[in-house]
Amino acid sequence: MKYHQLEVKSKINKKRVGRGISAGQGKTAGRGTKGQKARAGWSLRPGFAGGQNPLMQQLPKLPGFKSHKVKPENVYTDQLNTIKDNEITAVTLAKAGIIPNPYLSVKLLYRGDIKSKVDVKLTGASVKSIDTIEKSGGSFTKVERIPRPTKQDSK
Repeated sequence: MKYHQLEVKSKINKKRVGRGISAGQGKTAGRGTKGQKARAGWSLRPGFAGGQNPLMQQLPKLPGFKSHKVKPENVYTDQLNTIKDNEITAVTLAKAGIIPNPYLSVKLLYRGDIKSKVDVKLTGASVKSIDTIEKSGGSFTKVERIPRPTKQDSK
C-alpha cells in the first residue's frame, strides 16, 4: 500500500487557538471577553443559575404545583378511649369515624392518657404515644398502609 492510497476516516480540522491575531483565533481565542466562561478550567454543575435559585428548584414553588405525597392522618391517644376494641387498626378507626377511610397512613400522637389496655397496629406513632400505650399495658406495632382496592380487585 502506498501513501496516496491510504483512506483517511476523519478530516477534523483542529484549530490551534490563542496563537496570535493572524491565526484567526487569537487573543481571546473565541471565548469572548472576560467573565467566568472565558477562564481556564471553567465548568458549572448542571442547572447552576449564577447564584439565583435554579429552575428545577423554582418549579415546585410556583403556583399550581401540588405534592403527591400522602400526608398521614393524625389520631390522638385520648381518641382511642372511645373505641371499645382491644386491637386498634386503621379499619377500626375508620369504623369509629375517627378517620375517613382505612386506606390512609395513620400516625398516633400524644394528647391525654389511655384508660384501657389496647394493642395498636398503625403506620406510625410518636415516642410519647408509644410510652403511653405501654404504660397502660398495651403494645404498638408498626404496619404498612392498607393499599386501596383497584377496579380489577373488585371484579
